[in-house]
Amino acid sequence: MSDITIVKMPGDGIGKVVLDGAIKVLDKAGFNANYVEGDIGWKFWCNEGNPLPQRTLDLIEEHKIGLFGAITSKPKDEAFEELSPSLKDKGLVYSSPIVGLRQHFGLDICLRPCRTYKGNPLNFIRRGPNDTIEEPEIDVAIFRQNTEGLYGGVEWSNPPDNVYDALMSHPKFCKNFGETPVEEISVSTRIFTKKYTERILRAAFEHAKKYGYKSVTVCEKPNVIRETSGMMYKMAQQIQKTDYSNIELWNTNIDAQMMWLTKNPENYGVIVAGNMFGDIVSDGFAGLIGGLGFATSAQYNPETGIGVFEPTHGSAPKYADYETSIVNPIAMIETSCMMLDFIDEQNIANKIRKAVSEVIQEGNVQTYDMAKMTGKADVVEKGAASTVEMANAIISKL
Repeated sequence: MSDITIVKMPGDGIGKVVLDGAIKVLDKAGFNANYVEGDIGWKFWCNEGNPLPQRTLDLIEEHKIGLFGAITSKPKDEAFEELSPSLKDKGLVYSSPIVGLRQHFGLDICLRPCRTYKGNPLNFIRRGPNDTIEEPEIDVAIFRQNTEGLYGGVEWSNPPDNVYDALMSHPKFCKNFGETPVEEISVSTRIFTKKYTERILRAAFEHAKKYGYKSVTVCEKPNVIRETSGMMYKMAQQIQKTDYSNIELWNTNIDAQMMWLTKNPENYGVIVAGNMFGDIVSDGFAGLIGGLGFATSAQYNPETGIGVFEPTHGSAPKYADYETSIVNPIAMIETSCMMLDFIDEQNIANKIRKAVSEVIQEGNVQTYDMAKMTGKADVVEKGAASTVEMANAIISKL
């Protein structure tokens, strides 16, 4: 497939080193592609006032597939302070470029799989009957609605008159906040639409059907957030009854689900949630399979065929300046496998996954997190594998 072009976006911090490692693994596995680099991240915010330049959007529009490393995002005031002085009078406000990518291209479906790697010393264990130790096998696919909800960006501080008047028309707002000065009020909305709620629900059910999961769990809070969470669960009931009656539909509240994570994580198959709760529950399950060094994600638009693939560990700025990179590249490498799945290169993806599994199971090469060390610059001297050494171990298996 040498005719395919991938937009590689290293981003910030550790993004470049993990992305470089993943591309070397792809090359060794026999995936032939052209790579063009897309500008994205903190440097472009500071120097240009835009962390997601139009030229990068144009590249993704043209080539459809993006492989993304990591991003640094900071609060509004900190972002403004780091902006180039020549740009500070332009009225610019920082917003996350990865959120911008999702919204610009309508990447409303986000899939975050969490699977146990046999032999991973970071796997979740629990105490069983008679003081036995159990290590449940976890295989969960989390579908997160990626463009709506609390991440939709519809929010105000000191809301304008028309917004404030609309809020005051709701009796509960009037009762609970009507005496609060408007300049002391900040509002973030949680908007769900039927079109995109149905789309994420059907994606979840289709995944369960394709891969043989017995259940789909809606993880929301319909007993309190009645309109949005309630709508999602009601639509899930209708879809399951009409089109997927052989797949069980479960319903959990996000707070209870986080408690049940450590009681019976092996019972769950596919989980579907809105933006914020999907983010929370996917990080929770990632912790059971080894943490963010193993956490992957795909986000895509089924209508346009555009997909962006990223690990969920962030830019890890405290490690970015180490002379030898110590971070675990497996999340980035597994993310590249999700990209391969998306473009129907499953044979190569499976080859890479097998190599990753073998390295983990053998246990001879472990990054600092797998060796349960504190992430300091001297961990390689103490026997932990560097980022490059872990990537090379996987390449050797290939």
